[in-house]
Amino acid sequence: MFAFVGIACVMMVSYGVYLQHQTGVEPCPMCIVQRYALLALALVAGLAALVRRRVVHGVCATLLLMFALFGAVVAARQSWIQWYPPLEGSCGRDWYSQITNLPLGKALPMFFDATGDCSSSDWVFLGGTIANWTFLCFSLFAVLSIRELFALRQSVPAASPASPSCPSP
Repeated sequence: MFAFVGIACVMMVSYGVYLQHQTGVEPCPMCIVQRYALLALALVAGLAALVRRRVVHGVCATLLLMFALFGAVVAARQSWIQWYPPLEGSCGRDWYSQITNLPLGKALPMFFDATGDCSSSDWVFLGGTIANWTFLCFSLFAVLSIRELFALRQSVPAASPASPSCPSP
């Protein structure tokens, strides 16, 4: 599961960069926030795939759930903005607009430069925008993380009943 999530996240970011540089689809600040969430998911999933310890899997599954839920909220908000565009501005002067000022954004502007409009739907596949599809992917990653947490919880060996140290008469 962890390897699947890690590879899927790297592929999604790679496709986003391809769309940006080859087809001219400019990412908006919310798209860049989703890229950060996907990269965080990829790093955590990669760590969990490499380290085969139960504690690491539990911590990584919890982190995956948190990053996936965060990404899903951002993607849902962007989908809402695309369905019901604001009268003025696209993303507003909120924290999404400040994302390009992060150190990684300054170090790698090719990947983290937000110049697009959050309310535009420049790319559509089967009726869904990029934000719609990433919401579905983040939701899938969250479900897989919850499934992994339940599997880890159920694989805990049951405590054996305490045996008396002295035999009963």
